[in-house]
Amino acid sequence: MRYAFVVPYAEETEFVDLAVLGEQSGWDLVFTWEAVYRCDAWATLAAAAMRTERIRLGTLITPASRYKPWDIAQRVASVDRLSGGRVTLGVGLGALNQNWLAFEPDEGRKARAEKLDECLAIYAGLLAGQPFSYAGKHWSVEPVTELVPPPPIQRPHPPVWCVGALVPGRSTQLSLARASRWQGVFPAVAGGEGNSGLTPAALGMIVDRLRDMRYLTNRPWEGYDVVVEGDSYGEFGTVHGSPRLWESLGATWWVESWWDVPEGSDGLTEVRRRVALGPPR
Repeated sequence: MRYAFVVPYAEETEFVDLAVLGEQSGWDLVFTWEAVYRCDAWATLAAAAMRTERIRLGTLITPASRYKPWDIAQRVASVDRLSGGRVTLGVGLGALNQNWLAFEPDEGRKARAEKLDECLAIYAGLLAGQPFSYAGKHWSVEPVTELVPPPPIQRPHPPVWCVGALVPGRSTQLSLARASRWQGVFPAVAGGEGNSGLTPAALGMIVDRLRDMRYLTNRPWEGYDVVVEGDSYGEFGTVHGSPRLWESLGATWWVESWWDVPEGSDGLTEVRRRVALGPPR
């Protein structure tokens, strides 16, 4: 089991300081998150990359359907090079809220899912190297013959972790199928409360289905990451207590998610205190 934390509310320099503190305190990864109009996640991670040496850097999550695929490939690869190969791209459909809808209409879940899949396919293709072409419903790409960027450090591309939600009562599990094609999953239950609505029984079912999906598509299970977002302090969401139970069910990462900590100086002080205590090993 490895350990991460997501910084709930912080400005760019505050996030960088927390990333440095996390590295010093034994954490394995620090996450920022993306909103449509707030601090830029990738500029923030680039700054953290220049102040740290070991801790991994990632997003929880990037609503990749909002991006032009080449833009997200460019951003992730830049941070990967700056960090010496320490970036992880966390993706999902994103949570529609007023921050989003103030600027962009809702295209509908189906369109966002289609764009997400095409975006990831182009992301992987571009970072694997030229020549690369793609013709999809929403995006098309032709081979690039000039001003080709250098490759990322992590080959063929920095890992992608996808939200994979179990939909009770359905035989078709589209988001789990998507997650099975990449390098890791943020497991959740559709319609669940809190950070994921996850239960131990649901995680066991998700792990079994993902293992079968990867087997049927000739993808190895070894090295695949199952990333449980919880709160060992027992304040937020439905996943509380020791990470050991979740590890026994197949989780490889535990992410401390302290979304109940208020925004502002007092909340930042509390997050700093928790980070300094180190992961709940």
